[in-house]
Amino acid sequence: MNTTISNKTLTASIKHAGAELFSLIDNQKKEYIWNGNPDFWPKHSPILFPIVGSLKNNTYTFNEKEYHLSRHGFARDMEFQLIEKTESSATFSLEYSEETLQKYPFKFELQIIYLLEENKLQIAYKVINKGETQIPFSIGAHPAFALPKEFSNYSIQFEKEEKLEYSLLEDGLISTKTEILETTKNGVSLNYKLFENDALIFKTLESNSLTILENSKPYIKVDFEDFPNLGIWTKENASFICIEPWFGYSDTIEKSGDLFKKEEILILEAKQTFNTSFDIEIL
Repeated sequence: MNTTISNKTLTASIKHAGAELFSLIDNQKKEYIWNGNPDFWPKHSPILFPIVGSLKNNTYTFNEKEYHLSRHGFARDMEFQLIEKTESSATFSLEYSEETLQKYPFKFELQIIYLLEENKLQIAYKVINKGETQIPFSIGAHPAFALPKEFSNYSIQFEKEEKLEYSLLEDGLISTKTEILETTKNGVSLNYKLFENDALIFKTLESNSLTILENSKPYIKVDFEDFPNLGIWTKENASFICIEPWFGYSDTIEKSGDLFKKEEILILEAKQTFNTSFDIEIL
């Protein structure tokens, strides 16, 4: 099942499976979200919860019991309920169940709220602790933006001039190695070689937004002011770029297995609520 919201400028379509945005078109019928071609990557914009990236051996321990979570968690593969809808907004909910408790023994509700305002789509996340104990979690976005022209016609402009240090992945985990993303006036031209070792993982950034440029003209802006971490990713010869605001990232290669001690993990107290959001602006 799908739900569509719209205003005078934009129309967004969301699958109830994973509450995943799969289309964002303007009033000229131009599509800004990747089509999900399975030859490259069959997703569009999955939600990453309750982890971002991979755990070491896909395993963690809690109360001396071992649990298994696959890469990016389970929310993206589960059916959400539509709990509120207006012409320009939609709210989806996923609550804990016997199925989730087998993988993640914490009582939660995850809400995803889509809201169109003029030429922007805001995507908000609400995590509610419905239990009596703390919840450890990460949460992140993974939108893939369609690049209809040749990949080399695109570049990324960071909001601020800064030293852009990113971590390298080793078997899906954060290694101790880092590299510097070379920029010209805080911009970098896109090429597939940048991603030959998988995603670029930024543990820290001064920039709160970045802009995708098409032939040097602003195309899409992603504003992620609340988010401390960022991933940027594509696949060889694919016509998309993922701009991924995150709270958290993969385990480090030295990880102990204790989810509460994971780097950048969020801890939510009993009965409390966590809120965050980011914006996609069509330029």
